[in-house]
Amino acid sequence: MSEIFVLFDNSVLFWSLLSCLLAQLFKIFFNFFSTGEIRFGIIFETGGMPSSHSALITGAASGIGFELGFDSSIFALSVAIALIVMYDASGVRKSAGIQAAEINKLSKKIDPEFDIFLKETLGHTKIEVMVGSFLGPLITLPGMFFLGSPHKIFDLIIN
Repeated sequence: MSEIFVLFDNSVLFWSLLSCLLAQLFKIFFNFFSTGEIRFGIIFETGGMPSSHSALITGAASGIGFELGFDSSIFALSVAIALIVMYDASGVRKSAGIQAAEINKLSKKIDPEFDIFLKETLGHTKIEVMVGSFLGPLITLPGMFFLGSPHKIFDLIIN
């Protein structure tokens, strides 16, 4: 099997990436319910509900646990990395967004004509991280259990 097709047999990668993509798509709906407007461009932005980073990393961690065993050292490492990513999303990146908002206010106050602003929605609230962290395994584990790898899905469709 060629190297590129090996990726299509990696169910952990496929399902965790799919959970990340779905989290980004869900942002359209959450944004609509909170603001009343539909913005498709929000899927290309960081921050917001739910955290796609959290969905991706918890989906990968749960998939690794399912595939290699929840007692494996690789699963333990993936959980440690997931915790760091989620802490960073709700801590460091959230703080950077708050600082960017204050810098933008100061820039506008100093020069009202100033029109270059720092991105303010960098991180997540704790609830956005929690929802994303539940979404990852919620998509990855059933996908792996019931459907398997994308290669297997393509074989089922073709045959």
